[in-house]
Amino acid sequence: MNNIIKNSSRLFIGEDIPTEYLSDVYVKDVKRPYAVALPTKKSEVVEIVKYANEHNKVIIARGASTGVAGSQIPIIGGEIIIDFSKMTKIINFDHETLTLTVEPGVLLQDIQKAVEGFGYFYPPDPGSKHSTIGGNIATNAGGMRAVKYGTTRDYVKAVEVVLPNGEVTILGSLNVKHSSGYDLTDLFVGSEGTLGLITEVKLKVIPMPQYSKSLILAFNDVVEATDIVLDILKNGYEPTALEMFEKDTIEYSEKLLNLKFQSQVGHAYILLTIDGNDEEAINNKFKKLEEQYKDQVLEIVFLNDEEEEIAWKLRDHILYALMELSVFEMLDEVVPINKFGEMIRYTKSLQEKHGIKVFNFGHAGDGNVHTILMKENYSDEEWAVKRKALLNDLYDEVYRLGGLASAEHGIGVMKKEYFLKLTDPIKVNLMKVIKNAIDPKNLFNPHKIF
Repeated sequence: MNNIIKNSSRLFIGEDIPTEYLSDVYVKDVKRPYAVALPTKKSEVVEIVKYANEHNKVIIARGASTGVAGSQIPIIGGEIIIDFSKMTKIINFDHETLTLTVEPGVLLQDIQKAVEGFGYFYPPDPGSKHSTIGGNIATNAGGMRAVKYGTTRDYVKAVEVVLPNGEVTILGSLNVKHSSGYDLTDLFVGSEGTLGLITEVKLKVIPMPQYSKSLILAFNDVVEATDIVLDILKNGYEPTALEMFEKDTIEYSEKLLNLKFQSQVGHAYILLTIDGNDEEAINNKFKKLEEQYKDQVLEIVFLNDEEEEIAWKLRDHILYALMELSVFEMLDEVVPINKFGEMIRYTKSLQEKHGIKVFNFGHAGDGNVHTILMKENYSDEEWAVKRKALLNDLYDEVYRLGGLASAEHGIGVMKKEYFLKLTDPIKVNLMKVIKNAIDPKNLFNPHKIF
């Protein structure tokens, strides 16, 4: 490999591998990889893949390492980690097709800033703004605006990928629609690095909405909050984002950022944004919403621009605050939107049954729940037993309601047991057949997902 990357600051082998690659917040048993390579161009990625083929080395793709399912973590030992954090070029913006072309290591926040500079909008908005676009594509990241604008998959026009045999191909195109064979782009989005390595991406962007306004609805508890979510969606408000969270979770952000959330009454909140090009229409929706729900909430707080920025910053930092101030496990189960309230109620019942403190926050508008399990004072041994018992119950309920184990974080290793237990074996076998057809030597991120 020294012949492929000759710069010692971009290639680490054996004992020279930095410690940042040897641990993870969520996966405790991280194995030592054979090497870590940080390519700066496609040709280096291709040569590393060819080297891996020749020497039967497993390859794991890594971006900003913000993943929470363990997809980017070595679990066998002796792998080659390809860290794409040096491939950060914003290649060009095509105003005619509204297409932004970037390398996989570009951060989400830099993509959003770049297109906004042109007067456009890249809607996917996961909480980790310093995640890479390659990682977003690998997990089909969703985020807070998915209720109106969809997920990462909806904005990937084309990807250039290096296949496990070292071949390079482009999946997708700049065409608005197609019916020309299998949709291979969609197959690779969400595949968690098991099928190919992304070296270039063409993203769809859209015109920036001229106006955006937010409000807060305060409730006695999270169950009351969920009861209104479906009603808001059914009544034509068309929220850009519809977030629900408990007071306990936002308090972690308040401590971390030394900021105060604009409502301090009750124990649960909905943070709602509506955007568009007609300010009067947005104002009318807010007036209608106030009139419709004023008797069902403790408080409605309409936010000005500065308050809106603070409120969303606090929401964005819930995960970071939990990481800084506690020990926890975060889930990202998803259920049909009409089952969202039922799922929230069930998680709270598990708190009593298993003696584990359970918080919830998440994307109420699309049925995606982030259930937080707090370790608190349990020993590692006690936690392992209680955690497993609770997760067994929780995922059984998720699937009973027609839901899935992951909405936007991926399966990785953290949810693999439950995915395999509760997914139709025919479907799992079909995934294995596809994986074997593309990667017969099983060199790309094996033992993840299934």
